[in-house]
Amino acid sequence: SFAVPRELAGSWSTRFLAGLLALARSARVPLAGGDTAQAPLAAGQALFTADIVLLGSVPAGTALLRSRARPGDLLYVTGALGGAAAELALLGSRPGAFLGLRAASEGHPHLYPQPRMAQGGRLRTLASSALDLSDGLSTDLAHLCASSGVRAEIELARLPLHRLAERTTDPLALALHGGEDYELLFTARPSAPVPRSIAGVPVTRIGRVLRPGKGQPQITALGPGGARSALAAGGWDHFA
Repeated sequence: SFAVPRELAGSWSTRFLAGLLALARSARVPLAGGDTAQAPLAAGQALFTADIVLLGSVPAGTALLRSRARPGDLLYVTGALGGAAAELALLGSRPGAFLGLRAASEGHPHLYPQPRMAQGGRLRTLASSALDLSDGLSTDLAHLCASSGVRAEIELARLPLHRLAERTTDPLALALHGGEDYELLFTARPSAPVPRSIAGVPVTRIGRVLRPGKGQPQITALGPGGARSALAAGGWDHFA
């Protein structure tokens, strides 16, 4: 469904739909239908809403779930982290920074997030569990640990930082808590032949899955010199 003010119902809406359909075609997803409505123009601010429901299927028994990680599994992520949060911060400080940007690019993870379709398909035969990084690595990894009944340890030095995050004052915080990267976080058995890249996107091992232990933190961060510390979920909390 799509709700837009009358003032944006012309060329702006046409361009928005063109962008949506271009991404849909690249993922071979047809637009089945929907509803349109007029949204208000409040205090000079144009308010619009777009929501999408995706339907799909996988062969029985091959769906990747967040509940099947096991102690001894290794932790991996696709791509680079922190870029979306870094770009959002840049847009906040320089609202016109990317006006005129036309083409989707890996260099603009906030404005043009790229769904990891090919990578997800390949992981069905490699991964034991998976989810996408929408709320931030620290928070989404906590979801995976809670669903699977395990703990996790990540090596901070291994985290793949996006080049935009590296230009900020605290790139590690953006990689851990920024969210909206839509990369894939997954686990795999040590014997699984996980490649260094899938369909041109790098894959990085960042840690391991551990047995739960009384009094042990759900997530441990391994820092410089081997120092270990508890890592709290610091990403987006939908119900906070």
